[in-house]
Amino acid sequence: MAAADTLRAPAPLPKYEQAAVTTQELDWADLVTLDLSDFDNPGGKERLAEQLFDAVQNIGFFYVIGFGASQDEVDRQFAIGKEFFNLSMEEKLKFRADLEHGGYNGYKPLGLREIKPGHFDNTEIYNIPKFLPAFERPHPEIIKQHYAEIEHFSKMIYENVVRKLLLLFAIVLELPEDYFLETHEYDQLSDCHLRYMKYHKKTLEQNAQIDNIRTPDGKGWKWVKPYPESITVNLADVLQFITNGFLKSSIHRVVAPPPDQAHLDRYGVLYFVRPRSDLKLNPVQSKVMERLGYDKAVDEKAVGLTAGEWVKARVKNNVEKYPDAKDKNEATILGGVKVKYYD
Repeated sequence: MAAADTLRAPAPLPKYEQAAVTTQELDWADLVTLDLSDFDNPGGKERLAEQLFDAVQNIGFFYVIGFGASQDEVDRQFAIGKEFFNLSMEEKLKFRADLEHGGYNGYKPLGLREIKPGHFDNTEIYNIPKFLPAFERPHPEIIKQHYAEIEHFSKMIYENVVRKLLLLFAIVLELPEDYFLETHEYDQLSDCHLRYMKYHKKTLEQNAQIDNIRTPDGKGWKWVKPYPESITVNLADVLQFITNGFLKSSIHRVVAPPPDQAHLDRYGVLYFVRPRSDLKLNPVQSKVMERLGYDKAVDEKAVGLTAGEWVKARVKNNVEKYPDAKDKNEATILGGVKVKYYD
């Protein structure tokens, strides 16, 4: 019998059904939608960069469509993630990430961070790093069975979305088009990863005890609506640091769902983009930033830190307690740089 004949075919995945759209009238955020299918058309990059200009300054969130994957392909990833979270806790804990030392690849159980006295986070996470020899690690059977499919999806997101957005950011900042690509190449050592996430449902009483939806600093929160065959993109700390706040890292949080969805567990498929780990977080030199007054660092303490140091410190601190902090949701991450968590 040939060796190939002895391989066991993966078990068929149950079809993942996205939750029905809420019927509640909510205060939806009005976000820009970038159609990346226009990227390679004559003048396409310039049109997309013009759209992106307002989005990245004012909100930091936007939608992407036309990225080359069907909703069925996306739903397959949701199905894989759901099957992983259906495993026993004993099995999942075999693949626990080394969170206490800044490791994030692998499994994060729910309930590691106290979000209010006596109340803990309700999220489970499984992170899969880039598909490079340096990041090889053990995975549970459900991940190994679909490993090639996960790899294809992860690399598709990098090629069809990440690379194009990085090039558009460079155009927006009037930098060489490959400026950000040079520090985000797939084969470089960086903290990019694909994430499966599960938010466990809470009762109405539990949500009330943790304040349900909060309004920080007197400014309201807006809901972000998911659309079929789209990706919701939000910018993060590193881009905000190196552009002195021109590219906005929006404060965002997962909140209690509307009443007609409150009975559901929620699942997420995310892709985190990081520059190469040894990149120093020094501000870029951009004429656009100079013209618009973004000539001072958002936080001087972040200047000179490396991207790898920042990510590992943030992961480590995310599972620690801060008994001396005035606000339990605020943490000093590294070098005196503080961030605030909203749960």
